[in-house]
Amino acid sequence: MAVNPRIAIAALALSAAALVKIASEEGYTETAVVPVKGDRPTVGFGSTFKEDGSPVQMGDRITPPAALGRTLAHIQKDEAGLRKCVTGALNQGEYDILVNFTYQYGPQAACASSIVKQVNAGNYEAACDAYLLYRFVGRGADRYDCSTTIDGKPNRRCWGVWERSRERQKACRAAAGLPPSLGARG
Repeated sequence: MAVNPRIAIAALALSAAALVKIASEEGYTETAVVPVKGDRPTVGFGSTFKEDGSPVQMGDRITPPAALGRTLAHIQKDEAGLRKCVTGALNQGEYDILVNFTYQYGPQAACASSIVKQVNAGNYEAACDAYLLYRFVGRGADRYDCSTTIDGKPNRRCWGVWERSRERQKACRAAAGLPPSLGARG
């Protein structure tokens, strides 16, 4: 399998396919909801903030065109944040996955992550596998490991968070030309 060449991320932008993937993963909600216990309210395609920077509140509403516009503006801010901290080269697939992660966790978390540290060090396999570290929701006493199974079945609280981390790791390894991981839990 041919792997796309890695280039400086200043030359990359989120692909249209990756934008559609983010929107489909997030799903659309017209009225704000709390997606998982301990999370903040989201509206549209997972937006947690409004255009003016204020947080989404329960009861907020949005139309599909406005939600897509908000998502694109959010992604463009995320990409600008990544350009400040990612010094390692990425290919388009690796970049799309990192932006997807950043859309969920924010540019500050992405820049502080093991993923970016490993990319910057040129350790692409470790960078891909670091996506599996992001399996928790909540803070303090409310922190919950989303990879937890109950009676051998996926938990109902936040299994989707774990599934997205596993999918990112798998897609990243494929984009990097690496074999599938045998160490993925769950």
